[in-house]
Amino acid sequence: MSVLRAVAVALGLLLGAAVHLGVPAQTEASPAASAPAAAPVASAPTASAAASAPAEPPGAGTQYSEKGADTCLGCHDEEADTATFTTAAIFKTRHAHRGNKHAPFGAGGLQCEACHGPGSKHSTKGSNKKQTINSLKPNSYLTVAERNAACLDCHQNSARTGWHASGHERGALACTDCHKLHAERDAVMTKADQPDVCFNCHKKQRADFQKASTHPVRFGLMRCGDCHSPHGSPSAAMLIKPTLNQTCYSCHAEKRGPLLWEHAPVSEDCSLCHTAHGSVRSALLTKSPPLLCQQCHSQAGHPSVARTGAALPGGNAGGQIFLLAGSCTNCHSQVHGSNHPAGAKLMR
Repeated sequence: MSVLRAVAVALGLLLGAAVHLGVPAQTEASPAASAPAAAPVASAPTASAAASAPAEPPGAGTQYSEKGADTCLGCHDEEADTATFTTAAIFKTRHAHRGNKHAPFGAGGLQCEACHGPGSKHSTKGSNKKQTINSLKPNSYLTVAERNAACLDCHQNSARTGWHASGHERGALACTDCHKLHAERDAVMTKADQPDVCFNCHKKQRADFQKASTHPVRFGLMRCGDCHSPHGSPSAAMLIKPTLNQTCYSCHAEKRGPLLWEHAPVSEDCSLCHTAHGSVRSALLTKSPPLLCQQCHSQAGHPSVARTGAALPGGNAGGQIFLLAGSCTNCHSQVHGSNHPAGAKLMR
C-alpha cells in the first residue's frame, strides 16, 4: 500500500507542475469533446461582396475566331448597318483584295481581325463587346497610339516616315479620324472631297478659301495634300517640300528663276507678299499696293504716295496718276524678277 501511495503522490506532483507551466492536463473526456473541431462552414457570398468583385479587365485576348470574317458577319450584317456605315463596304476596298498578299483579306491574312485584333473573346455570348475589340473608334478603350498601331503595322512607306514627329500625331489624331475604312471611296483620298475632311478641324482655312482671291480648292481643282503632307514632314506647316518657296514652285515654276534681276522678297519668302489660303485682295496679296510695296520701299523722291484724298485725280499731290489700277505694277510689271538686260527696275 505504501508503494501505491507513493506513486499517487508522484502523479499529483507532476499534474501540478503541468498546470503551473500552462500545459493543459490530459484528462479523460467524452468522445465528442475529444473529437477535432469541425472546419467552419463557408457562408454564401453577400450582395456587397459580389458588387465589390473586380470587373473583367478590358482586352481582346490572344485567341482568334474559328471562322474569321464569317464569324464577324454573323452579327455585323445588313441589319446592323446604319445610314453612315456599312460593314460589307470593306469588300469594295483594297483591304479586301484577295489577290493582294499584303491585304488583310489576302491569302493567309487575318481578315477582319488583322485590324480589329483577336475576336474570339469578342464573339463570345455575353461578353462586354466594347472592351474586347479594337473598334478603331474614339470611344475605344485603347489609346490613340494603340489604335494607330493597327494601321502603321502595314502602312510604313516613305509617306508616313514623318508621322511620329508630325503636328497631327502630337495632336493625338487617330488614323480613323480622317480615313474611312468601311467605305467604297475614302473621302480623304479624293481631290474634290479631301478639303471638307481637313476643314472639320481647320475652320479658319475653310473661311479663307471662301474669299475673293484663293487657290482653286473649293472648285475641286486642288486639294490640301498638294501643298501639305498630312502624315508629317520636316518642314514648317507639314509642307511637301523643304521650304515654302519650293512648295510654291511646284506649280509656279516660272517664278523659280534664276533671274538676271531678282526681287529680294521673291527669292526669300513668298509669304512676305502673298497669303496662301485666300485674301480679299487680288493675287492673294497680304496688303494692297502701294502700301504693300512701301513696307520696304520708301516713297521719298518717287511719284507714289498712299491713297489719300490729295493723291487722287484732281488733288494737289504729285504722281497721282501712277496710283490708279495696278498702282506700282503699272510701271514695275515684272515684280517677281526680270531677265531683260535693262530690267534693273523690274520695268521690263
